[in-house]
Amino acid sequence: MFRLWRGLKTVVQSSTASPANCYHYHTIQAIRRECTGGRISSRDRAQGRIPAVVFSQGLLEKNPTNRSPSRKELLTTERKQIQTIIKSVQLPFFCSTTFQLQIRAGSGSSVFLESGRVLPIKIHRDDESGNILNLVFVWADEGTELKVDVPVVLKGIADCPGLKKEHTLSLANVIWGYFNAITGGYFNRI
Repeated sequence: MFRLWRGLKTVVQSSTASPANCYHYHTIQAIRRECTGGRISSRDRAQGRIPAVVFSQGLLEKNPTNRSPSRKELLTTERKQIQTIIKSVQLPFFCSTTFQLQIRAGSGSSVFLESGRVLPIKIHRDDESGNILNLVFVWADEGTELKVDVPVVLKGIADCPGLKKEHTLSLANVIWGYFNAITGGYFNRI
C-alpha cells in the first residue's frame, strides 16, 4: 500500500512540475548569416526571422588580456520557434536556461554546420509593439563558468502570517535565509 501512495505522489509531483523543467526538449535551429546591418535585419524580421548572435562570454570581459579566443556566430532563427520556446519556458526563466543550438547550412537543410549548448543573455524587444528584435546567446560548453541572472520565485507569500498581521515582509532576509539554508552559509552578505 505504501508503494502505491509513493507512486501516486511521484505522478502528482511530476504532473505539476513547471514547464521550465522541460527545457531539454527544446532545440533552437538557426541559419548562419553573412551580412550585418539594419536593412538586412529588418528584411529578416519581415520574413519571419529573428537576427541573433552567439559568442563566448570571454568577449564581455573588460580586460583584453583575460579574453578567450572569439567564437562569434551571426545567425537568424525562426520567430515562431522562439515564441513557442518562450511561452513554454516562461520569460523570466528563458535567460537562465541552456538550450541546444543547431546551426544549419540553409533553410530547410538537414546538414548541421555546428551544434552546441547556448544560454540566452538578452532579448531585445521593440518598445511599442513588443516584438523581438534580436537575441544574444553565449556558448555554454561543458565546464565553462557563466554569469547568469537567476529569477527567484517566492511561493506562499499571500498566506504568510506576517503579511496578514503587519502587511510587511522583508524579502531580502527571506532570500538570504533560503540561500544560506541550502548552501550551509556559503553565501555571505556583502
